[in-house]
Amino acid sequence: MAILIDETKRVLVQGITGREGMARTQLMAGYGTHVVAGVTPGRGGQQVHGIPVFDTVEEAWEQVGPLDISVLFIPAPLVKSAALEAIDAGVKLLVIVPDRVPIYDVLSIAKRAKSAGARFIGPNTLGVLSPDKAVLGMMGGRAASARSWFFQGPVGISSRSGGITSSMAYYLAREGIGATTLVHVGGDAVVGLPHPDVMLEFERDPDTKAVVMFGEIGTSQEERVADLIESGAFTKPLIAYIGGKAAQSGTRFSHAGAIVEGGRGTYEGKVERLREVGATVVEEFMDLPKATKEVLGKIGA
Repeated sequence: MAILIDETKRVLVQGITGREGMARTQLMAGYGTHVVAGVTPGRGGQQVHGIPVFDTVEEAWEQVGPLDISVLFIPAPLVKSAALEAIDAGVKLLVIVPDRVPIYDVLSIAKRAKSAGARFIGPNTLGVLSPDKAVLGMMGGRAASARSWFFQGPVGISSRSGGITSSMAYYLAREGIGATTLVHVGGDAVVGLPHPDVMLEFERDPDTKAVVMFGEIGTSQEERVADLIESGAFTKPLIAYIGGKAAQSGTRFSHAGAIVEGGRGTYEGKVERLREVGATVVEEFMDLPKATKEVLGKIGA
């Protein structure tokens, strides 16, 4: 199985006629994602890679049928209105790719999503990929490279860095370790599905036997994962690497959400807390494949 995305989910692309929308729709459809419609206001009646374009999400729903997921390639100032439109139309999962989305807009999206029973990934995410099934967003760059880099296996991958999401899966694959799903939760301080929520998704997936996580300084995502382990809500082996070891307080490390302030979200605190609950935390990124192989060997996966 996989989490969040597979070949059966019906996918909409908002902003499909833009440069990124067209390029990433080609990636998604070429990889096997069931992209059924696109939306760009004022462009209804066109087609992109054979996929019909509509003026509104409601019109797309009426014409092609129910939509499970919407992937947004919308300029950051317009993300809020596009996301709320999709949620109000009945879409239950959004992938918000753009960065620089105003934080108050993200909070508005989160409030509307919660009331509608919907969820979103991002903002500032490369998306989600389930090997040999489907991809949302821009993971892998091109369909051919995504097919050659990733393959199915027993490990879930959750990361706060887009590039490292792909890198982890690539280096694990070189060691013969495949993945169930790759999830880039997004690099901002406020995201729709942070690490703890992704862990709960992997907990429910019978094919995921262990999870590899790339964490960073800033926010409390990794500490909250440790809380899940401690409470018994997440029971699968966790192998983690935390970025930002050398960062000083007040310094942003790569992403908007990766900043240590007043002693909160520190590298040392995250590592100590994860190890305290039994997670395997490696000191070097390139130690992840070896550590993962050892953990899988211990559980016979």
